[in-house]
Amino acid sequence: MAQLSDDCFAFGGPMMSVEEAVGIIAARVTGVEEVETVALTDADGRVLARDIAAPLPLPPFTNSAVDGYAVSGSTLPQAGEQAFAIAGRVQAGASALARVKPGEAMRIFTGAPMPDGADTVFMQEDVRVENDRVVLPAGLRPGANVRPAGEDVPLGYPAMQAGRRLRPQDVALAAAFGLTELGVIRRIRVAVFSTGNELVSPGEARAAAQLFDSNRVMLMAMLRRLGCEVRDLGIVRDDRAALAGALRKAAGAHDLILTSGGVSTGEEDHVKAGVEAAGKLVLWRMAIKPGRPVAMGIIGGTPLIGLPGNPVASFVTFVHVVRPTVLALSGAQLLPLVPMPVRASFAYRKKIARREYVRVNLRKADDGVLEAIKFPREGAGLLSSLVDTDGLVELGEQVTAVEPGQTVGFLAYANLI
Repeated sequence: MAQLSDDCFAFGGPMMSVEEAVGIIAARVTGVEEVETVALTDADGRVLARDIAAPLPLPPFTNSAVDGYAVSGSTLPQAGEQAFAIAGRVQAGASALARVKPGEAMRIFTGAPMPDGADTVFMQEDVRVENDRVVLPAGLRPGANVRPAGEDVPLGYPAMQAGRRLRPQDVALAAAFGLTELGVIRRIRVAVFSTGNELVSPGEARAAAQLFDSNRVMLMAMLRRLGCEVRDLGIVRDDRAALAGALRKAAGAHDLILTSGGVSTGEEDHVKAGVEAAGKLVLWRMAIKPGRPVAMGIIGGTPLIGLPGNPVASFVTFVHVVRPTVLALSGAQLLPLVPMPVRASFAYRKKIARREYVRVNLRKADDGVLEAIKFPREGAGLLSSLVDTDGLVELGEQVTAVEPGQTVGFLAYANLI
């Protein structure tokens, strides 16, 4: 079971920066250590548990990069054209039966192993065949159009390190090594529930003053994209004793508890009190907009993160707090989110010492430059503002204003989880 040490109490004082908050969690989380073996076809999205060194070179043999004619580089035409006798042919998946002698060429196809005596290939579109001879032009350099053994990956190369969150291309590399299964960290177990008397689950009867709970569905989907095993604990009503009891029960069987709503300062916001009753509060309030109220705590050694109830704030804080926590728990390498520079088409004002995220669409301007177009409304409760935009413009703590034409950093939603 993943654990979080309780020596990191950081509650009170000024609001924390995103880096400070994430650092508190990441530096103290003890990740899951259980390893399981999965079929290569099921490894996408999982976290690699052990380093992989190349068990064979890639390609494993020197081969032709094109369809054409293989010759010795020592006998290339020096001027004009020269006819070479065709000594045979070698197809992909087969080996040449004869050695290529000086003055000879062997018909060869892409991926076929280079025959002995040959180290250069003429592309078939650059030559012409006359009876049983091939006419080759001058000007080709020795070694052209050949893939040497180990050109891609040499034997023994540290191809993938433990902690890599596997992607389709990583799985392809493992397949090229001939591997059929991989050791991966078991999936992180996350308990998810929402808080609030005003919420009902989709499909249930909704009173006039109630809302269907959309945050919980969104957060579970985001967790699954991070490879988590998710348990839906439904909605906990606005009662601190009930909340504390739910937290204690969830802590024993999960690596992380994630809640939504009830982390503000209102009389009916009970997450902070519930965490303090069941465990220990680590931090509360971050210098981020949308999403200032974010609770982090420890319940019996299990980390808890309480996100705001507004959907945009919940989405943004998930990306910048929950995502790095999940990756730390799973032992995954935490790669920074690198904003793409784009041109702002909007003016904006913000407070200093607070990081803000502005919902935008991208368009290509008449001069070919990508421009960020701000969503016309700013409310953190506007779920449509996430649906109808392409991503977020990140404005750092020291930024106080954006003017049209200024370069800003864009984070695409597709890259955030």
